[in-house]
Amino acid sequence: MSSLTQSSAWLALQAHQSALSQQHLRALFQNDPQRFEKFSLSFNDILIDFAKQPITRETIDLLLALAHQQQLPSWITRMFSGEKINSTEHRAALHIALRGEQPIEVDGVAIMPEIKRVLKQMERFSIAVQSGARRGYTEKIFTDIVNIGIGGSDLGPVMVTEALKPYQLNGITPHFVSNIDGSQLTETLRHLDPATTLFVIASKTFTTQETLTNANSARQWFLTHGGSEQDIALHFVAVSTNRSAVEKFGINPDNMFEFWDWVGGRYSLWSAIGLPIALAVGMDNFYSLLAGAHEMDQHFATTPFAENLPVMLGLIGIWQINFFGTSAHAVLPYDQSMHRFPAYLQQLEMESNGKRITRDGEVVDYATGSVVWGEPGTNGQHAFYQLLHQGTQTVPADFLAPCQSHYPLAQHHRMLLANFFAQTEALMAGKNEQEVRAELASQRLNDASLEQLLPHKIFPGNRPTTSILFKKLDPKTLGALIALYEHKVFVQSVIWNINPFDQWGVELGKQLAGKILTELEQDTTVASHDASTNGLINYFKANQ
Repeated sequence: MSSLTQSSAWLALQAHQSALSQQHLRALFQNDPQRFEKFSLSFNDILIDFAKQPITRETIDLLLALAHQQQLPSWITRMFSGEKINSTEHRAALHIALRGEQPIEVDGVAIMPEIKRVLKQMERFSIAVQSGARRGYTEKIFTDIVNIGIGGSDLGPVMVTEALKPYQLNGITPHFVSNIDGSQLTETLRHLDPATTLFVIASKTFTTQETLTNANSARQWFLTHGGSEQDIALHFVAVSTNRSAVEKFGINPDNMFEFWDWVGGRYSLWSAIGLPIALAVGMDNFYSLLAGAHEMDQHFATTPFAENLPVMLGLIGIWQINFFGTSAHAVLPYDQSMHRFPAYLQQLEMESNGKRITRDGEVVDYATGSVVWGEPGTNGQHAFYQLLHQGTQTVPADFLAPCQSHYPLAQHHRMLLANFFAQTEALMAGKNEQEVRAELASQRLNDASLEQLLPHKIFPGNRPTTSILFKKLDPKTLGALIALYEHKVFVQSVIWNINPFDQWGVELGKQLAGKILTELEQDTTVASHDASTNGLINYFKANQ
């Protein structure tokens, strides 16, 4: 047994959960009409309501004791000071510096001047594109930006540009290509004019297989549709650290936007990886995005834990995963603009905390992470909410919504929010047998029909949700929301004693794919793998 699961704070939470699990959420509300006041927190324009979670004041006290036992205050200080807390890669984790002002050193070198230099480079470039000062090879202004990346080089920028569509500048349309499946690149380029298309190739090493394959195909499309080798320098820029590979591709090194090894991919949208964001919505809005994240950073670093939004969000997740045994978590934004937010959090949480080895190299004997998924409301209500309400497993959910819509169309937003509030109430309270019986009786069903239908109409309730409301989805608020979840992930990693900043789990598949690709290029029958893999490869070869 690990020291964590045998610790006094952990055992106290186990005992508390055993007692609290006997109480229905409905009863908790009936016994305490002040739950909202007690279990909601706010920061700037963001409100988080935990009242529909199975918690009491004692729960919060015990979770805070666990946080202090696991030295969360010290870990926060270590991250913000630039210590190399990414222990397996011997790196700092300084995404907070990308949106900060405080001087920080890495290996004795001040990094803030470099951060500011790249931001100014992004600013000059985005203004030049948006103003028409920088143009394509036919002197036409750029109308389309194609970002080619994968993972953190795609998910962050695409999520933010979708969320901030109301702020998108006229005349410039962003596109994103990440999948090695040729259909995505082909369909993206089908209706574009190479003379007015700017490509952003995002790869730290400029060796990422999927990104470089797509980039080379885009390069070939450009050359076969009117562009020349000389024109590549006008139409392609890079976000990378590999200057020689960038130059070899044909990109002017002056148009290489640098970022650093202390920026993890899934934490990198604040860096030059965010260039397509700046191109789409303008650098002023990009700076507002950074400002919102910075304010959440300061809140996280300085606010007492009981009033600290990321800390409480993280601890509630610990409570659900480790003490109620939930293995999935739904993210349900009631804002169509946030339709890529669940996918973004999926990478952030599952790649960060999907670990089975502690910082000390020991195998964990407790759950870490959960399966993160979700879709916008109200679409999900007509798809998977059935399982949330009446399924056999409990899936905690975060509901997010703006109070003000960018699209005030008739009663649409009020209807949207009515569904938001109704769903969280229904998941909490459910509908018991007595209520269903009375409802069916009022419909004057005969006894047989009533008894037959009765069990199907019962909702158990007691399904936990966290509600996050914010005034409006503007760049600053979006930045704060993203940082909120980043720090939530960090809080949980500290409790679990795991490193959230590496991702060795993605390497094995890449290694095997390289070997198999060579085999696919040959005509011979493959017999070097297990029977299933051999059979699949050979079937593909026979039918390609």
